[in-house]
Formats: sequence, structure tokens, C-alpha cells
Amino acid sequence: MAPISMAARKSLTEAQALTMNTTPLHTSKQVYDITVLLGGPSSEREVSIKSGTAVAAALERLGHRVYRADISPDNLKALTIPADLVFIALHGTFGEDGQLQQILEERGIRYVGSSAAASRQAMNKVASKEQFIRLGVPTPGYEVVTRENINRIHNGWKLPVVIKPIDQGSSVDTCIVRDAFGFQSALQRVVHKYGSCLIEEYIRGRELTVGILGDLALPVCEIRTPREFYDYTAKYLVDTTEYLFDIDLPAELLEKVQQLSLQAFRAVDGRDFSRVDWMIDQRTLQPFALEVNTIPGFTDHSLLPKAAERVGISFDQLCQRIVEMALRRGQGA
Repeated sequence: MAPISMAARKSLTEAQALTMNTTPLHTSKQVYDITVLLGGPSSEREVSIKSGTAVAAALERLGHRVYRADISPDNLKALTIPADLVFIALHGTFGEDGQLQQILEERGIRYVGSSAAASRQAMNKVASKEQFIRLGVPTPGYEVVTRENINRIHNGWKLPVVIKPIDQGSSVDTCIVRDAFGFQSALQRVVHKYGSCLIEEYIRGRELTVGILGDLALPVCEIRTPREFYDYTAKYLVDTTEYLFDIDLPAELLEKVQQLSLQAFRAVDGRDFSRVDWMIDQRTLQPFALEVNTIPGFTDHSLLPKAAERVGISFDQLCQRIVEMALRRGQGA
């Protein structure tokens, strides 16, 4: 087994200290009624089902009474079932963009994860980038394209560039454009589908991600894929993607990325848990924040559970910690 890096060892020490110094809110014998919301109406529905199923199984192993429920804006029956807590495992539109969180807050229902306002801000890549810039978190340069200004957008960008929707997750409809024809075609396609899109500076280099659990930045994970980039297929549909925690980058850089990840998480007012994605410029080793994911995946491919396991927090323990953080808050939060 390869030696653990200094950054990973530091996270391990912090995680152990957190375990020793934090008095559990509830004993292991305390049982709660928890509604796990999964599925949903977004393009990430299938992944949300997998995440929710894994979370529900973990909570049942912990002894909680769990009610699994699909949900959509037109079907909110699950919210009428009495529960101590709602665990949101919906990625993308409705589940991650603040809509569902707003409904829960209005109904006074306690739930895990970031607030409605924070979820909206993190899901909107322009809003989150503005916060990153305001707080000194480096992020790739960008331009917003809408139906109103698309005909005035000329390719003054140095190719390649990244074109992506402003408020989608899991790299849905994201592409790297390498020629002028592809540039115009991608703009037309994404703007037609979503009404707007983002042109983002392409950072050539290595992709890293950092899981956040409470106030702890978990070990940095490097993502390597034989595909052009870490797209939806690489995330969920193939087994060729590698997730590496023993990373041949300077320890000071990895620690800096952890610190900046906490800053990015706080920039969008996140809470409980998250995952922050990064690109590292291959020439300068400058890190650039891509986005904060407020409902990261809980599948067997997912990175937050992998990072937690790296510091000795099992999947079940991870779910329990998230539940306990939410239970410390009042109703409707």
C-alpha cells in the first residue's frame, strides 16, 4: 500500500480529533423516522435513485425507520408522512437547486444539507463564480450567453473552451470545444435547450475534488479518466475512471486546495456536506475552482464517501454524521 500523503495524514488527524472531541447528539440506540427522497424529475434521476437507495440502506442498518419516496414538484405526498428528518438524495434540478429546500423550509420540515438560498447559489455557476471571485477563490474566466446576446458572441476566445449549462449538475450537456464550427454549434444547442449557457476558460491539467463534511476538508482526490473529461459517462456508467488519493503533487498545493475548498463552500453558505471540484493548471500548478456540489453522489462511484472512508469514516457513519448535523438545527432548516 502506498504511503499516505502529508495532506491526507493531516485530514486523518483532523477527522480523528473531530470524532474524539464531538459528543454524539444521539446514542446509537436512538431511532428516528427519516424520509429519504430519491429519483426526482431531473436528468440525473437514475443517479439520484442509486444515491437514495444507498443512503436508505445505510440508515436502516443504523436502526432508523426509513421511508423511501420519489418526489417531484407535482407529487409532494412524501412530505405529508410524519418524519423527524428528510434526507435529500436528489441531484440536479428541483432537488439541488433550492426548490425542494424552499418547500421544506416553508413547511417547517427539518432536512439535511444546504439551505434553499445556498443551494440556489451553488447550483447557479455564475452566482457561485461571483462569490468565488469576491472571496479570492480562483476560478476559470467565463462569459454568459443567452438567447438575447448569442448572435453577438464572436469567438474571441482562445480555443479550446468549455461550454456548459449554468444550472445543471453531473456535467450534463457539458462539452469541450476545439474548433470554430463546434463553438457556434455547441452554443446554439445548449442555449436552445436551457435558455442560456456558460463559456468557460479551458484549464489544461489535472482534475481534483475535495469532499467537505461539516468544517472538515476531507483528503484531496484526483480523478483520471480515459475519456476527454470527467463527464456523466465517466462519473456513473463505466469502471475505467480512477480515483487516486496518493497524488504526486506538492503537499503544500494539496493543503492549499483543501483550504480553498472550505472557502468555496463557505462562499456559497453551504452546510453539512458538499464536494468542491478543481482543475490544476499543468504548467503553473494554479488551482481553479469549478463548482460546489451541495448534494454530491452517494453511489459506489461517488467521491464524498470514498474520501470519508479514506479517513476512517464508513458509509454508514457518514450518513449518521450528516443526520446528526441536521438534527442539531431547528425545524424547517
